[in-house]
Amino acid sequence: MKSAVNFVCIYESAFASKHVYHGTVTFLPLEESSEGKYLVKKCNIYQIQLKHIKDEEWSVSVVAPFPEDWFSDGIVYPKLAWLGNELLSKLAKWSVEQKPSEFKSTLSLISVAKYSKLYQDLKEKYKEMVKVWPEVTDPEKFVYEDVAIATYLLILWEDERKEKGLTKKQSFVDLGCGNGLLVHILNNEGHPGRGIDVRKRKIWDMYGPGTYLEEATIIPGDSHLFPDTDWLIGNHSDELTPWIPVIAARSSYSCRYFVLPCCFFDFHGKYSRRQSKKTQYREYLDFVAQVGFVCGFHVEEDCLRIPSTKRVSFVGKSRTYPAAEGALIDEQITQFINNRRTCAVATCDRRVGFNHEHHCGGLCKEAGSEPSEDETETADTLWMPGFRPREKVEQVRNCASLPRDFVDEVVLSVANLLLNAAPQKSCSDKQGGNMNTWNQGESLSLREVAEHLDKEILKKLKSEYGGLQTLLKNNHQVFEVLNGRVHIRDWRKEKPPSKTKPEVKRRLSAEAFKTRLCWFFIHHPDGCSLPSEACPYAHGTEELRQSQMIKKKKHIQ
Repeated sequence: MKSAVNFVCIYESAFASKHVYHGTVTFLPLEESSEGKYLVKKCNIYQIQLKHIKDEEWSVSVVAPFPEDWFSDGIVYPKLAWLGNELLSKLAKWSVEQKPSEFKSTLSLISVAKYSKLYQDLKEKYKEMVKVWPEVTDPEKFVYEDVAIATYLLILWEDERKEKGLTKKQSFVDLGCGNGLLVHILNNEGHPGRGIDVRKRKIWDMYGPGTYLEEATIIPGDSHLFPDTDWLIGNHSDELTPWIPVIAARSSYSCRYFVLPCCFFDFHGKYSRRQSKKTQYREYLDFVAQVGFVCGFHVEEDCLRIPSTKRVSFVGKSRTYPAAEGALIDEQITQFINNRRTCAVATCDRRVGFNHEHHCGGLCKEAGSEPSEDETETADTLWMPGFRPREKVEQVRNCASLPRDFVDEVVLSVANLLLNAAPQKSCSDKQGGNMNTWNQGESLSLREVAEHLDKEILKKLKSEYGGLQTLLKNNHQVFEVLNGRVHIRDWRKEKPPSKTKPEVKRRLSAEAFKTRLCWFFIHHPDGCSLPSEACPYAHGTEELRQSQMIKKKKHIQ
């Protein structure tokens, strides 16, 4: 069979071999030796194959010849599941769509070759952080994401030093630094700076004295300026995101900024959409860019190479105005912020009328409302009285802290509501020739369910624990919530566990089997829709199997 190699393209840390006859591109990872020579790695080889079926019908596939040797770091080498579930669908989509992308190309402001080399070095240097990560967040994602962001900033700042003829490394302040890993890396790589966050994380104590992290609340105002700092960083800084360019502009004429927007916040609170022709993400990005322009920056947009759906960043390196016009720009900034706040209050008034605080979460405060004690003390320095930073103590909003009796009461009330809404909506259970009917109940919207619950119950759910929907989703044995509607879960329709599950996951599933009582066996008027041997929950206490976790605790004691 004829097979011709058309070209070999070396890029970043791999080369691609294109086989014309087979319509196949093979990606072979490269590894640089200590002598500077590139060798082909034996792992992480994959192919993209394009086949012509007939007429205008084509198929595209992604093949990993040696999956047992695959190594994933979440950035350069994604997980195998990502190749099949994400990359394949994207390739199919990209091959037929004609509309231009609404985002910049990846790493458009820096050298991709430099980035790839430095990223590999830093990844190797800080990979041990994955093994000792004490936070509840995914270490693979967060460690390699911060390594990637640090890589980007280090190259950006290196280019800036060459451009300006600087020898001293730039200083920085990371506002809303979170786990502090980005600060740790930048400090380690020789950049003086610190991170500030409203809440200290467990991992902070692991970094050592060379990493400067501070637990403090940032409230935009004259008391939180950084006149001696070269760069301000806003990496997923939430409510501080739109304030980063403002703080940079007012800190000094030479202060620059980097911001990576994630959650959508305006100056006063949550961001409200104003257009329908753009995606919400694109609209918010345009708003953050607009803030930078109003603050007098030449705003540049770039797309980072990180394991996140929110990858677009903004860089403000230089000003559009001479230093002598700083006062005029400052007035322009003040007017812009005030206009945003006025529009937000007006929008809330139109939407909710009299019930102001309940729907706006207290963000749209009237000009004559009573200021808090903190606001009274610093009213002359705040740029927006009423600004609410995040809480120092993170609020649990997953209903996990609710009393078990309360949860059981709500579950039973909602289930009875659905079962009694349409008792005629039953279906036959034909398993083993059994023609008895099993009441599936009716599906109701979350709003309809809420209207039938006691107001005190709803208040407790909404104000303290995250809402009715969270509670119902947590009780997935009983309920299924789809597209805003609540259904009684019919376990006969559930897919059986995949036979292709990894051995570890299959073992864990078996260990967890029958550790809880079947809600339907106890409470449903028709009992459980499944026979005892097929139900993943116990039909009576005699079937209960002791949790492996409890066994381990007893063994330790």
